[in-house]
Amino acid sequence: MKLSIPITEMIQKRHSVRTYEDQALSPQDRAALVDCMNQLDNPFGVSVHKYIIDKKLSSNGEKLGTYGVIKGASTFLGVSIPNTKLAPLAAGYEFENLILYATHLGLGTVWLAATFNRESFTAAMDIPKDELLPAISPVGYAAAKRSLKETLMRSTMKSSARKPWEDLFYQEDFQTPLTMSEAGDYARPLEMVRLAPSATNAQPWRVRKARDVYHFYAFYKQGLSEREELIKPVDLGIALSHFHQTALEHGLTGTFESLPQNDITLSDKMHYILSWHVGKEE
Repeated sequence: MKLSIPITEMIQKRHSVRTYEDQALSPQDRAALVDCMNQLDNPFGVSVHKYIIDKKLSSNGEKLGTYGVIKGASTFLGVSIPNTKLAPLAAGYEFENLILYATHLGLGTVWLAATFNRESFTAAMDIPKDELLPAISPVGYAAAKRSLKETLMRSTMKSSARKPWEDLFYQEDFQTPLTMSEAGDYARPLEMVRLAPSATNAQPWRVRKARDVYHFYAFYKQGLSEREELIKPVDLGIALSHFHQTALEHGLTGTFESLPQNDITLSDKMHYILSWHVGKEE
């Protein structure tokens, strides 16, 4: 589904909000979010469940287990998935689309993948026992002033910083950077990938262009915990949301598919995810 909002504008406008006005969502904004949730889909053929709950946090932010990171929010969004290969990718894709739509409504959000208590949110959202809860987000009206904790977190994680183009996008191999001119019409979708949020701002996505195909990878070291390994494809799903929705906004056609990587030797840190075949229709 192509989102009916100005995608590139919302990607550039979106920023993480951890401090909120002590104000419930208006009925109109809440209804608009629910309507969007009911329409969202993904190009990977995975069923993704979305949730919205209204539950007041205690003054120290601990009632729903956000460890004091979130202040003032009383409404939360969540997403759950089956434990299947492409499900984390689909979760990242659909949840980011929802967050971009919330941005269009003028609402604040922030991806939370680690700093929340999964047990309390799983119970509050009534998530099936056989499904995973990879991420949640508060949603509401940003406070005029950030909390001290939020200010320190943003500084520590360098939240607004992004890796340079030449560290993320490559031509044929991982030694030759892809230039914007070589990317052509896809320079804008790739730039929106570069701007995508990720857990701890790790920016794990890497993209390799080989002829008329863009191959997407997650770059991370071996030996991650099971939870950390789940988060990486979720991050790639966020990046693919930005890539795909921007491509659709600019009338670019293609399809996602899993392709063999016989033309390259990958290091143990480079994990193939999926490819975009330019111009190929479903």
